[in-house]
Amino acid sequence: SIIRLGEHLGQLTVRDLRQLKTRIPLDTLKTVVDLAVDVGREGREGKPVGTIFVVGDHRKVLSLCRPMGFDPLRGYSRTERHLGDSKVREGIKEIAQLDGAFVVSSDGHVVAGAQQINAPRSTDLSLPKGFGARHWAAAEISRATSAVAITVSESTGTVRLFQNGEVMLRIEPFRRAMKWIDFDVEPPGPPGDDEGE
Repeated sequence: SIIRLGEHLGQLTVRDLRQLKTRIPLDTLKTVVDLAVDVGREGREGKPVGTIFVVGDHRKVLSLCRPMGFDPLRGYSRTERHLGDSKVREGIKEIAQLDGAFVVSSDGHVVAGAQQINAPRSTDLSLPKGFGARHWAAAEISRATSAVAITVSESTGTVRLFQNGEVMLRIEPFRRAMKWIDFDVEPPGPPGDDEGE
């Protein structure tokens, strides 16, 4: 058997996202994860870029955020802020160069950008050494709300998904675009129902 490890590691399954057990639609999570991986892999004009996407529970998330200056998404209609549109995703990659988090609704609309997260400090959070303010903010907002926070590390391009204050999934950057593998596993039949016997 030959396993092309690079190809295998560059693929995620829907099962990887289902482990989150969230009410956020899988299509929305996949779109935001793809966007985060693109930001981590490509950066902008050769420079690494780090950012946060907070997906779901957007009303509560916004109550725990404040603009870091001006919100570059303010004034655009709802249809002009949907991540299903490739122009919107490209625009978000440009805006990601600014400091602050993106708040994304469960249905895939970017509600706000350039937001400072002011979630209450949780004394029982435990993150590995080396995580900076971006990762702590993602952990805290995911603990204080039912949102999933997705970080892109500026130093490595690594994407991490946080839920309830914990890292649930880590995606390393690759030179090529990541692929999603959709497969269904059929449950085994009843005992003694083996074919070919």
